[in-house]
Amino acid sequence: MPVYTYQIIGKNGEEGEVFEVIHGMNDPPLKVHPETGQPVKRVFTAPHIAGWANARQAKQLISDSNLEKHGFTKYVRNGKGHYDKHTGRGPGTININD
Repeated sequence: MPVYTYQIIGKNGEEGEVFEVIHGMNDPPLKVHPETGQPVKRVFTAPHIAGWANARQAKQLISDSNLEKHGFTKYVRNGKGHYDKHTGRGPGTININD
């Protein structure tokens, strides 16, 4: 069954909490939160389709430059319990045996 994203609509029309619900494609969309009864609207998001990427795209996504651009730090194992930083912020090396 698909996962649908909904958002609570506040009293003044302000946007509230976002939550996900699993229900059938033929089921009508929710009009109220299933637990609180507050009014909700469906939020349309891009679907996750497993296997959409090819090997080249996967390499680009986990490349050092892309990870750093998105604020991640990448460490690569260099011996038993030793990890060297390849990109991002943080210490240059991590030793998990200390």
